[in-house]
Amino acid sequence: MSDHDERTFVMVKPDGVQRGLIGEIVSRFEDRGLKLVAGKFMRIDEELAHDHYGEHADKPFFEGLVEFITSGPVFAMVLEGADATRQVRAMVGETDPAESAPGTIRGDYGLDLGHNVIHASDHEDEGANEREIDLFFDEDEIVDYELDAAAWVYEDE
Repeated sequence: MSDHDERTFVMVKPDGVQRGLIGEIVSRFEDRGLKLVAGKFMRIDEELAHDHYGEHADKPFFEGLVEFITSGPVFAMVLEGADATRQVRAMVGETDPAESAPGTIRGDYGLDLGHNVIHASDHEDEGANEREIDLFFDEDEIVDYELDAAAWVYEDE
């Protein structure tokens, strides 16, 4: 990993998988210049769902979150790049798709708050990325490699 790079956790949720959007979503991130360093097509069990959404455990919508995220397969991934978390959040859009700008993933593919297609780590929570990456991936599942196109993405490569 380069000095200017950071890693961020992203997940295509069950509704995005069912709608066949994995490739489109990954392509958007790659087109932006972010590097895919880990990916896993999987089903989330209740224990992992509770760990993942733990900060919401006392909220009334918690059980609905768990039920939804365990309802079908997801595609979990780790992306790497300069300021990756903030860049990804900007590309993803607002949590409520109705408030997301056209051109964002949620703005283009979401209509409903409960089915908003994608999860991305929060750039305002400093530990979120590391915690979520560690929940979903072992260190040996993350591949460190040089992206030849980086010289065309970053000025200092």
